[in-house]
Amino acid sequence: MTPESLQTLLTAVAAGKIHPDAALENLKHLAFEPLSGNSSATNSGEIYARIDNHRHLRTGFPEVIWGPGKTPEQIAHIFQAMRRNHSVVMATRITPEVFEQVREKVPELHYYPQARICATALPDCEPQHPGSIGILCAGTADLPVAEEAAVTAELCGFRVQRLADVGVAGIHRLFANQHIIHQSSVLIVVAGMEGALPSVVAGLAAAPVIAVPTSIGYGASFQGLAPLLTMLNSCAAGIGVVNIDNGFGAAILAGQILRTARRLCP
Repeated sequence: MTPESLQTLLTAVAAGKIHPDAALENLKHLAFEPLSGNSSATNSGEIYARIDNHRHLRTGFPEVIWGPGKTPEQIAHIFQAMRRNHSVVMATRITPEVFEQVREKVPELHYYPQARICATALPDCEPQHPGSIGILCAGTADLPVAEEAAVTAELCGFRVQRLADVGVAGIHRLFANQHIIHQSSVLIVVAGMEGALPSVVAGLAAAPVIAVPTSIGYGASFQGLAPLLTMLNSCAAGIGVVNIDNGFGAAILAGQILRTARRLCP
């Protein structure tokens, strides 16, 4: 239920093309739609999910399915319910094994293995919003988190530029690709180990930088705590930090920045 589809529905009612009872049927689950299990998904008849169909109207982005902790049957059921109201439905942190089971019930799903995302949208969906999001990662091992951010942003309708393996251990690799930094409207910088890359990028960029620490590193990195603290203590201005390995959250924040800028400067 997007603002555009809701406007179309109300216009059709006003013009007499749709009966109010039919419109009411379309709108009855606008706030949220409860889902209950009828087999192994949960106990028979018990509600296990309440889909927030109104979220797209409130925030600009539809609800996203968090994969871990749900059964493949629950994930498939949620996909089937959400696609009635949304052209793009996505689930994060989906393993290949879970995807294969979900696809048996939702055949049109596409899978992005490195990002661990599956979605109903086509892989080559065109950007729907102005501006671009530059996504940089320090090392090849950080790519899964960077790809989670990139695929999320693309599925939400944003243009993405990727730049991989440009960490501070070989800083000349970053300097040779500064055009991506300068062409981007918002930057997402993903790094593990000591997490220094966002500080370097923020010192070069006119755009806001969203720093994403990853759990990549040796023992003293404490599964991402060390780069998280480095990013929080950066001396470079213009950096915001999201949680460890949270590529999805970084992409949504970048999208909100671009959408807000568009409202302020139409």
